[in-house]
Amino acid sequence: MSAETDVIIIGAGAAGLSAAKELSRLGKTHTVVEGSHRIGGRAYSEEIASGVWFDLGCAWLVEGAANPFVPIADELGITVGKDKNDLFKGENLRYRRSGTPLNDAQRAACARYYDHCDDAISAAAKQGRDVPLSDVVDLENEFAVPFMGGTASAWGLDLDLVSTVDYGTSYGELGFPVVNGYGNLVAAWGADVVVPLNTRVERIDWSGPGVTVETPKGTIKGRAALSTVSTGILASGDILFAPGLPDWKIEAINNLPMGTENKMGVYFDRDVFGEEGHGFYATWNDNGNGNMAKVEAGVMGLNTAVVFVGGRHGIWLEKQGQQACHDFAVDRIADVFGNDIRKHVDRSIVTAWDTEPWTRGSWACARPGHAHQRANLARPVDDRLFFAGEATMNGVQGTCHGAYLSGIRAAKQIATQLNAGS
Repeated sequence: MSAETDVIIIGAGAAGLSAAKELSRLGKTHTVVEGSHRIGGRAYSEEIASGVWFDLGCAWLVEGAANPFVPIADELGITVGKDKNDLFKGENLRYRRSGTPLNDAQRAACARYYDHCDDAISAAAKQGRDVPLSDVVDLENEFAVPFMGGTASAWGLDLDLVSTVDYGTSYGELGFPVVNGYGNLVAAWGADVVVPLNTRVERIDWSGPGVTVETPKGTIKGRAALSTVSTGILASGDILFAPGLPDWKIEAINNLPMGTENKMGVYFDRDVFGEEGHGFYATWNDNGNGNMAKVEAGVMGLNTAVVFVGGRHGIWLEKQGQQACHDFAVDRIADVFGNDIRKHVDRSIVTAWDTEPWTRGSWACARPGHAHQRANLARPVDDRLFFAGEATMNGVQGTCHGAYLSGIRAAKQIATQLNAGS
């Protein structure tokens, strides 16, 4: 491979694909390279049973109708569960404590505690107190366990590692599910972008005019480069920059580490949930054995449950292997629906995002005191090295459509710079 182009785009996830499409619209040539065997990045669907899809990464169109992938899905004729938008609202969440549903008084107390936590975090964020969540919430409350576990899953890091300001800037309800997979939606939308696969970037040389990108398949020369890879990859040193990135950029990368949420999809040979059982659950035991999880049970009417666990426990469980993850998931589903479900387990798929070589985590989270680093990560270097991806966004950080929007933003920024230098 040897080519010259206006822009070299590194990574074919939602950010890289949207940047490529926007650059084409703006009349700029580009070359996209992707290290893995597929496009889509952290949007990836696999069949868990014939015709039944499981999203290993992003699964819900956050913000619902405001999500740009909703009209894209409509245009492509891909079914979105627009009637499921209320399933994750607080009043519809279901709780199982040591296998028993909370009674009305307990649910009310739990809701008050969650509201108190959110209010305390929001107040700290508005005051500019960029401290760990654990500094502002009551960790002794009887409902602290599900709150801590739910936050670790939603953010990929435990409360002592999540920034109040980063948390406070995030917005958007869970939104809509994609019946046949969000990953399949992204892949269908990006199918018209030419992407050489299995083309890992080894070195980015910006020592002279323009940029030179080296891969095992050859060298590409461009006027600018756009990196859309995760902060996990940037921090790992897998890509060598020559000269090295400036200190302020390295500081931004290192203070936006990747969190980890792992998902375990379990398919059953029959409907084990019952007509009234479909929905979202938080389940935990009071014995302190690290068995809190979120459970999504057949929300699309399918015989599939998804179990979520994040943070330190999610990473620990990943290291125990696939069988341990499978067993944990089945145990948590049994906590909700009873042990009879075990004999109807057909198969499972489990993720391993912490060790995923192309991302090294699920999404970027700002360290306490460093929520401002998202803006620094988005800043170009020498008007030749540009950066996009969910880690560069505020408000929609950690989302697929956040990555999509970042790619469009970066493409416009690059086109403006190239036009100014023509």
